[in-house]
Amino acid sequence: MARRMSDGAFLAACRRQPAAHRPVWIMRQAGRYLPEYRELRARVEFETLTRTPELAAEVTLQPLKRFELDAAILFSDIMTPLQGMGVGLSFEPAPIVREPIRTRAQIEALPALEPKRDVPFVLETIRLVRADLPRATPLIGFAGAPFTLLCYLVCGRPSKEFAPARTFLYAQPEDAERLLTHLADAMAAYLSAQVAAGAQALMLFESWAGLLGVPEYTRLALPAVRRTLAALRPLGVPLIYYLNQGSALMGAVAGLDVDVVGVDWRSPLGEVRRVLGPDKAVQGNLDPAALFAPPAELTRAAAAVIAEAGAAPGHIFNLGHGIWPDTDPDAVARLVDFVHEHE
Repeated sequence: MARRMSDGAFLAACRRQPAAHRPVWIMRQAGRYLPEYRELRARVEFETLTRTPELAAEVTLQPLKRFELDAAILFSDIMTPLQGMGVGLSFEPAPIVREPIRTRAQIEALPALEPKRDVPFVLETIRLVRADLPRATPLIGFAGAPFTLLCYLVCGRPSKEFAPARTFLYAQPEDAERLLTHLADAMAAYLSAQVAAGAQALMLFESWAGLLGVPEYTRLALPAVRRTLAALRPLGVPLIYYLNQGSALMGAVAGLDVDVVGVDWRSPLGEVRRVLGPDKAVQGNLDPAALFAPPAELTRAAAAVIAEAGAAPGHIFNLGHGIWPDTDPDAVARLVDFVHEHE
């Protein structure tokens, strides 16, 4: 494929600067919907993929070889730094924490994360990817946001309600704050190391804070995010905060020192931009299900997202959540081409 020569559209959009075209990348673009990934995964366990730099770099680059995406995102898992901190877990395929953390003694026993010692394979993956990426295609590093990680640590496994984690906030607020602060510092160290290794933008994935009401989010989850972002701001790279099911929380997010807010498909981008104000770019927010529509309906849905985002600089086209494993790669190619060509 003759790759479009990027003019830095992704980084320009992060900074709300004009770009030659509207940039597009896709959450979970490196992964299960690609035949080449499934072929590799049939031979190698998921955890081995994430911990072997040559393989993780290969997976990171796979979608860039198929599609004219405007950014790459590191292939890893949000639980990887927790493993580096000594948390015992397995992937079945979702992450399962062997000993959920629910006491102050367990929190105090969690060591600080030292990325060069604890997750050196992630940093080497970044170096390998940067060496093979086209010069103008940036690499996004990422981590889980503190509350999202707390959900997995306290509950031990994914769920729809994460009831143990949410009751933990009410029943043990001081312990919850202590754990969130510890996780905030660990993710700051982790993401800083990713930038030192070559990541050119950073993204915090907040998968589960949308389960919280505004008071609890503002009192506990948001300060931990602020703490992480404050440590990252001097690095000078764009900072992206994705908040799943975050419609009710956007007013609180408006005051966050972040460059880009990722938005799920439930909220019209025009409304979100009005709430956030002119100082933040937005990312999103096509429903992943739209990729299963006939071509004409897919382009109609994509055009509606673009219309909502508006013509002002500062929109990065993306899905409102991760791409589904049974998505047809041809639909992805169709979407990327449409976004780049749409005026």
